[in-house]
Amino acid sequence: MSKRILATVSAVLLAGCATEISSDERLDRETKRMDALKSNTAGELVKMRCDDITSELSKARDDSAPEEKRITIYLDLFDRVKERTQKFDEALTRNPDLAYQEGSQEIIAARDGCIQSQADVRLDFEGLVREIINLPVVDEYRDGKPVKAARLSFDTLRGAIEKLDLDDKDQLMTRLANAEKTVEVKDTKRKRDK
Repeated sequence: MSKRILATVSAVLLAGCATEISSDERLDRETKRMDALKSNTAGELVKMRCDDITSELSKARDDSAPEEKRITIYLDLFDRVKERTQKFDEALTRNPDLAYQEGSQEIIAARDGCIQSQADVRLDFEGLVREIINLPVVDEYRDGKPVKAARLSFDTLRGAIEKLDLDDKDQLMTRLANAEKTVEVKDTKRKRDK
C-alpha cells in the first residue's frame, strides 16, 4: 500500500471516530425540546381528578335509598368518570410527552385514579342492575290481593343496561321484556275484571 492511500484511509477513520454521535444525541439535537408539562392541557389534566365522586358513590351504594334514585346516581357517575377518562386518553394520545416527561407523575396518577373510579362505578352499577334483573317484578298488595308490579321503571332499567353495554345485554333485555309482559298481563287482566 502506498503512503498516500494509507494516509487517506487513516484520515477518514480518524474523522469518522471524532464526529460519531449516538442516535439519541442526534435526535435530541435535531428536535426542539418542548416542555409539555407547562402547557394549558397539562394544567387542565392535573386539576381534572375523579376523587370528587366518592361522596356520590357512597350515596349510590346506600342500600336504604330507593333503587331508582341509586340507578340515576350511578348513571350520572358512570357518564362523568367515563368522560374524564376519555379526556385523559385523548390528551395523552395527542401529546405523549405529557405522560413521558419528567414530572408527569401527577397527570398519570390522576388518569389512573379516574380509570380506577370508572372500574369501581361500573362494578357497583352492574351489580345493582343484575340484582334488580334477577327479580324485576315484585308482589304488591292491593285490596288484600297480590298484584304483580315492576320493582322499578323498566325504562330506567333498560337505559342502565344500554349504558353499561354488557356482553350479555341481549339476554338481560329479553329477561326484562319477559318481566314486562307479566306485569302487562296482570294489568290487563285486572282492568277486565273491573
